[in-house]
Parts: sequence; C-alpha cells; structure tokens
Amino acid sequence: MLKPIKSKEEHSTYLARAYDLMQLELTPNSKEADELEVISILIEAFEKENFPIEAPNPIEAILFRLDQLGMTSSDLSKLLGSRSRTSEILKGKRKLSIGMIRILNKQLGISAQTLIKDYDLVNKSFFLPQTK
Repeated sequence: MLKPIKSKEEHSTYLARAYDLMQLELTPNSKEADELEVISILIEAFEKENFPIEAPNPIEAILFRLDQLGMTSSDLSKLLGSRSRTSEILKGKRKLSIGMIRILNKQLGISAQTLIKDYDLVNKSFFLPQTK
C-alpha cells in the first residue's frame, strides 16, 4: 500500500521501486503505470519539502542560459544595449533594470522570478563567456 514518504529510508525505497518500474515497458493506465505515477508524485512532494533548491543568483542564471544557447557576452551586449553596461552587470557592479529583465525574459527565456531576485552588488567577476 502506498503512503506518504516520511523518512529518508522510505524515500530510498520509493526511488528503488520507481527505478524498477521505469525499466519495464509499461502500458498506459496499467496498474504498474498508475503505481509509478503515484510514487513519482510522492517522491516529488518529499523532495520539495526536504531538499529545496534555492533559485540561482540572476547573474548566474544569465551566464548559465548564455552557455546553454552557445551565446557570448557580446551577444548579451547586443540585447542589453552596450558592452560597458553588460560588463558592469556581469561583474556585479550594476543591477538589472526592469527593461533589461523584460528583454532577458523574452529573448533568453529566463524566468522573471529568477531575474528579479535580489542580489548584492560585488566587485568580483563572474565567469564571462568569450566573445566571438
């Protein structure tokens, strides 16, 4: 009988069962497919409660997305308007404006929630993608 996960041991047991079920060629709406769906929901709820993942710093999110898209800081400069402004943002010396957040959300697909997250201005350089 399936029940909510309340310990790390139960979590491990459910993970193992989910793995076993995923190795099968499940038929949709079968007993095993339904079991896998319920186990997945229980695992997700337990992990969300016990292993929360903090949203990334906006600059880290931008750099990660640039890397995913194979873009460089020069490409980012074209979106944000100037190389010097982009450099200041990536070095943590200037915060993103609401206009920049809108552009990054629309053009790079970074969630507005991530981009509006507060962060401290610092005098360190983040890893900057090489220009083309």
